[in-house]
Amino acid sequence: MSSRRCDGGPIEEPDLRPTDWVSRLLAMMTTPPSPSTPVSPLLLLLLLLLFVSVSSSPSSSASLYDTFLQCLVNRTQTLEQQQQQEPSQILHAPTNSSYPTLLGSLVRNRRFNTSSTPKPQLILTPSHPSHVQSAVLCARGTGTQLRIRSGGHDYEGISYVSRAPFLILDMFNFRSVDVDVKQATAWVGTGATLGELYYRIWEKSGLYGFNAGVCPTVGVGGHLSCGGYGNMLRKFGLASDSVVDAQIVDVEGRVLDRSSMGEDLFWAIRGGGGASFGVILGYKVKLVPVPKVVTVFRVGRTIEENATELVYQWQNIAPRTDNDLFMRLLLQPVSSKRQKGAKTVNASVLALFLGNADRLVSMVNEEFPELGLRKEDCAEMSWIESVLWWGNFNRGTAVEALLDRMPKSVSFLKRKSDYVQEPMSREELELLWDKLIELGKVGFVFNPYGGKMGKIPVSDTPFPHRAGNLFKIQYSISWSEDGIEAEQSNLAKARELYNFMTPYVSKNPRRAFLNYRDLDIGITDNGENSYKEGSVYGLKYFAENFNRLVKVKTAVDQQNFFRNEQSIPVLPRSSSAMTQYSGSTETTRKVMLEFISWLLILVRKRIHLMRDLAALIDCSWWGNSSRLESREDKEELKSVAECYLMAIVYCCLWRNSARLIHQEDKGGFEVCGQILLSMVFVIEKREKGFCYRS
Repeated sequence: MSSRRCDGGPIEEPDLRPTDWVSRLLAMMTTPPSPSTPVSPLLLLLLLLLFVSVSSSPSSSASLYDTFLQCLVNRTQTLEQQQQQEPSQILHAPTNSSYPTLLGSLVRNRRFNTSSTPKPQLILTPSHPSHVQSAVLCARGTGTQLRIRSGGHDYEGISYVSRAPFLILDMFNFRSVDVDVKQATAWVGTGATLGELYYRIWEKSGLYGFNAGVCPTVGVGGHLSCGGYGNMLRKFGLASDSVVDAQIVDVEGRVLDRSSMGEDLFWAIRGGGGASFGVILGYKVKLVPVPKVVTVFRVGRTIEENATELVYQWQNIAPRTDNDLFMRLLLQPVSSKRQKGAKTVNASVLALFLGNADRLVSMVNEEFPELGLRKEDCAEMSWIESVLWWGNFNRGTAVEALLDRMPKSVSFLKRKSDYVQEPMSREELELLWDKLIELGKVGFVFNPYGGKMGKIPVSDTPFPHRAGNLFKIQYSISWSEDGIEAEQSNLAKARELYNFMTPYVSKNPRRAFLNYRDLDIGITDNGENSYKEGSVYGLKYFAENFNRLVKVKTAVDQQNFFRNEQSIPVLPRSSSAMTQYSGSTETTRKVMLEFISWLLILVRKRIHLMRDLAALIDCSWWGNSSRLESREDKEELKSVAECYLMAIVYCCLWRNSARLIHQEDKGGFEVCGQILLSMVFVIEKREKGFCYRS
C-alpha cells in the first residue's frame, strides 16, 4: 500500500530492497555532516519513515512468512525453552499444503468459509507456551493483527476472520486435561473441547462433572472466557464461576497465572472475553459433584395441543423450580399435522434433573401440570450419558464419541440473544406465534435462570445477567443454500424477529450474551472513537461491569494490540494518554520533561540526534551487535527500539495526518506518552554505554 504525505499526496516508494535502504541510511547517519551543510531532523525522520515502511511492511504473505519465521526462531531461542516443534513446523503460509485444511477445520459457520471471506496471511499452530509468547511479540513487531482460535464456534467468525491483514493463532494443540480427583479440580488447555474435558473427568471419576455447555465440540477457551453456560447453571452457576486459576500470555509476552496477573485481570478473563486481554493458555476449574443417576426428558406440544398455556406457565415455573432441574424450551415453526399445508408452532421442553425419575415426575406434575409429564417420557442414566444425550447422540453411543472434535455438520447460521425479565402474557404469546409462522424459519431457545444464578453478585465476574432475569433467549436460524441472496434473506428474518421482540425484553440497555456473538448490536474500528463505539455493544454484554473491563484493558494493553470488532476498548486519550500502567501523573510529567529537554539538546546538536537515531536502528535491526554487553540487554533494547522507532515517527510527526485515520495504519502506536516513557529506557542505556556510537 502506497504511503501518503501529510498533505494527502502520495510518497513515491523507490524500487529498492530493504537492505539497500539500511546501507544508505546508516551510511548517511554515521557520517558527520559538514558545518556548512546541516542535516534537518525533519528530513531524517521522513527518511526513517520510508525505511520503516519498506522494511517492516511485507508486500506478500511469502515475505511476511520469512520475516515472521526468523522472528520466531530468534524469540524461541531467547526464551531458552525446550521445544516440541521447530518454529517452521508451526507456521503455515497460504502456499503450504497444510494451510487449507487448517483454515477450514475449525470453521463452524459456513458464512465465513466462502471464496470472498478474508483469509489470514499466516496460521500459527503453537504447541508450547514459548511459541505463543514468541507469536505475540513477533506479531507486535511486524504490526500484524492477531486472531485467536480455540474451538472456532464464534458465531460471527471473529476468531478466524478480520477486515485487516491478520494471522490466526490456532490453539488446538493446547488441549491437555489434568484432573485431580482429590482436589476436585482440573487444568484444561484452551484448545480442548468440552467433550474432551467431560471425557477426561469421567475417565477419572464418575462422581464429578463440570457445569459447562451441552455442545461437545465447543472450545474451552472461548466458552469459559466469555461466561459459558450449560444445563447445570441453576445448580452451580456458569462455567466461568467455577474457574479458580488461569494462565495467560500478555501483550509483553509474559506467561502469567492468577497470582502474577493480579485479581483485576483474573476477574476480566472470566466472562469479559479473553481475546481482549491476551492469549489464554488454560484454565483451572473446580469440578462439581453429580449423582450416580440423573434423568432427562423431552416433551413437545403444538399450538393445537395447548402450547400457549404450556409456554406461559413455563416462564414462571422454570426459573423458580428446584435447582436440580433445568428445563430448556425450544420454539420452532413446523408443519401442522392436523391441517394439511398449514403451519403451527411446536414448543418442546428438554430437561436435565440431578436425581431419579420418580422424584422428578412427582415434582413436575405438582408444579407444572400443563406439561403432562409421564415416567415413560423420562430416561435415567449416568451424568456422562446425559452429556451424550444432550449432544444429540443416539442412546448407547460410546463415551469415546466425545473425543471427536468435528461436528456432525456445518451450516450457514445466524444467532442473536436477549434477556427476559417479565413474563409475556398469553395474548403476547399468540402474537409471537403469528410472527414465527409468518417468518417460517427462525426458532427460539429459552434457557431459564434463577437458582444459583440469582445468588451470585453481579460484580463477581464481568457477566452481569444474574438476579432479575427469568430466562435468556437465543434466536436461531440455519440454512444450507449458498449465495448472497440466501444469506440476506435469512439474516433479515432473524433481525425482523429480534425487532419484534423489543417490547418484551430487557431495556436500557437491551442486554446480550457474549458467547452468542452478534455484530448487529455494534462494532468498533478500534480508532479514535473506540471507547464510544465499544460502549454501544459493551453495555449490552456487560452492563455496569463494562467500565471496569475498560480500565483493566487500559492497564494491561494500553496500545490495544489484542483487538477485534467487539473487543474491550481502552480509555479515551483524555483519560489514558501519557500514563503508564501504574505510574503517577507526577512521575509521568517528570519523564516527559526529561525527554523533551534531551530532545532539544539533540536538535541543537544535530550530530548527536543522528547518532542516537542510528543507535536505535542498530539495536532494532542489528541486535547481534557486539556493543551490547549481554543477551538480556540486547533483547530488552530490541523489544523497545524496534517498535518505538516507527512509533516516534507516526505519533510525533504524522499524528494529524489523514493517512493515520485507521488503527491499522497507526500500527497500534497512537499513544505518544507510552513512546516517550519507553524512550527514557533507551536514554538510560545510552548513558551506560550500551548500543551507542562513541
